[in-house]
Amino acid sequence: TVNSMIALSYLNNTGRFANATLVRLSEYLSAGYKKGVRPVRNWRNCTMVAIDLMVYSILSVDEKNQVLTTYIWYRQEWTDEFLVWNPEDFDDVNQMSIPTANVWVPDILINEFVDVGKSPDIPYVYVTHYGLVRNYKPIQVVTACTLNIYNFPFDVQNCSLTFQSWLHTLNDIDLKLMRSAEELKVDKSVFMNQGEWELLHVLSKYKRFSLDNIDSYAEMKFNVVIRRRPLFYTVNLLLPSIFLMVMDLVGFYLPPDSGERVSFKITLLLGYSVFLIIVSDTLPATAIGTPLIGVYFVVCMALLVISLTETVLIVRLVHKQDLQPHVPQWLKHLVLERATVLLCIRNKHSLCSIMERGLGGLSVVRDNTPPVMDNILHEISSIRGFLEKRDESRDIAKEWLQVGYVLDVLLFRVYLVAMLAYSITLGTLWSVWQYA
Repeated sequence: TVNSMIALSYLNNTGRFANATLVRLSEYLSAGYKKGVRPVRNWRNCTMVAIDLMVYSILSVDEKNQVLTTYIWYRQEWTDEFLVWNPEDFDDVNQMSIPTANVWVPDILINEFVDVGKSPDIPYVYVTHYGLVRNYKPIQVVTACTLNIYNFPFDVQNCSLTFQSWLHTLNDIDLKLMRSAEELKVDKSVFMNQGEWELLHVLSKYKRFSLDNIDSYAEMKFNVVIRRRPLFYTVNLLLPSIFLMVMDLVGFYLPPDSGERVSFKITLLLGYSVFLIIVSDTLPATAIGTPLIGVYFVVCMALLVISLTETVLIVRLVHKQDLQPHVPQWLKHLVLERATVLLCIRNKHSLCSIMERGLGGLSVVRDNTPPVMDNILHEISSIRGFLEKRDESRDIAKEWLQVGYVLDVLLFRVYLVAMLAYSITLGTLWSVWQYA
């Protein structure tokens, strides 16, 4: 009969597990247990849940979508008043593992969750004989975080993980830290420290809040503070840009009347454009801001354009002098006298006569000069006029060349001061951000 079969099965189970202490203890704990009810004998007592976390790894920081992916070791403990026993009755067993699905578990969630991570399933919890339940598990946390990329690649990010009960009020569930806040702050014992991000510290703060001024809730906020290691970006972004700008400064030592300087600076400008195209995918992009290093690249490009423009103007100034008049007196006084003294420039192009004018006696024409001599004197006078005109053109060319040289030195020094001021400012800011 059916009753006899059930009895036989019970006898067989009893016989098979007659000496299995854990089986007897599990049956003792599960007898009449209601996992859907908060495990307190007095409903007025709240369940205190102690939580703790240790950051194991920073998996990714998505600046565009403002998402942080971390891997943490999460621990929570609470007292279940219905899961208690006397160890003497069960062969001195002080603790045992129970399936998580068979016990009451607090509904502690992370408010910043935006996606379900690939976390391993830990199906058991530990229970001590006095009712302490230990639920330890690793979690891959994908959370929203306000990422400030203005200081990239010397940025420090502060992302919060807020734990709270989604439904239970403060009267039912309260939160506390499993260990001291100072110990939690400096703990880096399990952090994988070989990646792009460095863990600075983990701050914790307990808070009580109310949404409707009736029910209060408890939350525990952990602020994970991380800092980017900038070596990779310094080598691959900053140094090539600095080298190109130094070469642009070196290009000023080419003669201002040489067309090679224009070709050289055009080549630098094209090279910098290709460099920006290559590094554009490396720079973080968001809809709310641009990193300072992006502004740095744009300003460097603008400086290269200004440098090329200055070179073109100087080359245009020192060429085609035969089509230009004499240098105006005000410009000569301002550039060749005042500016040379201010810039401590020596006049390298002394103005002197190229041809001596010793042909003054040839203008004397005698009345009894033969016709052949008249023709010769006429040709010599023509040659003399040509030489005087050429000397005048050369004098004009020398004046404009002097003006171009002085202006070139002046603009070069202004350009150098602007670049140095800009570089020192950025270097100071990045140094403060890196070592603050």
